[in-house]
Amino acid sequence: MSLNDIKTRIAAAESAAGREPGSVTLIAVSKVQPPERVEAVLESGHRIYGENYVQEAQRKWPAWRARYPDCSVHMIGPLQSNKAKQAVELFDAIHSLDRISLARKLAHQMAEQGRSPQLFIQVNTGDEPQKAGILADELPGFIAACREMGLNPYGLMCIPPESQDSTPHFRLLRRLAKENGLTGLSMGMSADFESAIAEGATHVRVGSAIFGARDYS
Repeated sequence: MSLNDIKTRIAAAESAAGREPGSVTLIAVSKVQPPERVEAVLESGHRIYGENYVQEAQRKWPAWRARYPDCSVHMIGPLQSNKAKQAVELFDAIHSLDRISLARKLAHQMAEQGRSPQLFIQVNTGDEPQKAGILADELPGFIAACREMGLNPYGLMCIPPESQDSTPHFRLLRRLAKENGLTGLSMGMSADFESAIAEGATHVRVGSAIFGARDYS
């Protein structure tokens, strides 16, 4: 698989769903990838990337951004509250807003730094006790609390349970976004991004299908 293959499949999925060409943003998930693989994709012209770890992004992206100033880097992994300052400095979007304490930290840092990363609220669509995210029935109250702090969430994000069909979770996320007046839908990864696009995804997060398998050793 390659970046061009993924872009071709995204375009076909957009067309099959009757959506405008280019309406889906591809986030190339570069976490734990060797620099040469990421640099090859940068050289090809792709400019939107996803990272899971603040410290890893701090090591990698300042130098790449100096060479490619039009890059956009998205935080797509769990975010510790004590990393809020660095996250607001580093990222153009944060997809894992999942609790009030983090919302408070982000609101403070955004006001202090004068930066406004796009915010996606992570929803625990499978009600999984071990997984981060706001439960569906608690979402309206959480959004209201965020807005009272001066935050303006752009959309919702989910990671469906591994053992289940993703489509009902994507459908639920789309309904929740519509009910709460939100535009963005960050959903779909390497294995299911076409289903996510059919259900309205605005952002898909694809890593291994672009860069190859990760080596965590």
